[in-house]
Amino acid sequence: MYMEKVTEILHEAAATAILPRYQALAAGEITEKSPGELVTVADREAEQLITRRLRELLDAPVVGEEATAADPGLLRALHEAPAAWVVDPLDGTANFVAGRPEYAVQAALVRGGRTVACWIVQPALGQEFTAELGGGAWSSGVRLHREPAPAEPEQIRGAALTKYLDPAIREHIETVRSRFALVESGAKAAGVDYPRLLTGAVDFLRYQRTLPWDHAPGALLATEAGAVAQRLDGSPYRPDDDRTGLLVAADRACWTRVQELITPPVAGA
Repeated sequence: MYMEKVTEILHEAAATAILPRYQALAAGEITEKSPGELVTVADREAEQLITRRLRELLDAPVVGEEATAADPGLLRALHEAPAAWVVDPLDGTANFVAGRPEYAVQAALVRGGRTVACWIVQPALGQEFTAELGGGAWSSGVRLHREPAPAEPEQIRGAALTKYLDPAIREHIETVRSRFALVESGAKAAGVDYPRLLTGAVDFLRYQRTLPWDHAPGALLATEAGAVAQRLDGSPYRPDDDRTGLLVAADRACWTRVQELITPPVAGA
């Protein structure tokens, strides 16, 4: 596998395209690619560098966030190609634009629709995380293991990005928020939130949008550390599955308990 080399590539992209612009972006270097979705010159330059370097390692399609915004057909590679790279050159662009350190550079390798390796680098926070299917999750040479969450909901801490939720689900989560020790909105960067789950800062993460560049890296990192990343019907997360809704939790008991509490009751049941 290419574990060390890909980590080096992400650090190279950060050093070349991202860190020189951190807290130093010019107004003309920030645009909206869609309403409320920012993109910067750092995103684009980093993705170009990462794409070129990854294809030198393994000449497979690269499903990059910015390239896919221009050509949504690239997503077909996750279904059709024997192998594909997935790249988020700057996860947490809004934080980066605001000068906050909660952003990450992410990549994953997908084979047969399944994530087999992942890399997360947090340039401003000085952290890096990797995982290989069956090989565990690691941070700077230290193997990661997520301890079980508390049994009682009143002691469970979580994050729910409610921006994209159906209004009924959002309203229900607001109703049950007091049942938990804390339900925050998260760092607004999956490449920061997934590692926070593994360090125990939170016990669960609830997402609606599950774009592969956001979740392919973190979901593998979480499961290789002993956590659970599943669709709302209990099926495992896969990057070639374009359904919405994902719940990640410290352990299976926590996943089940949180899912029961945050799922609105079926009308008439």
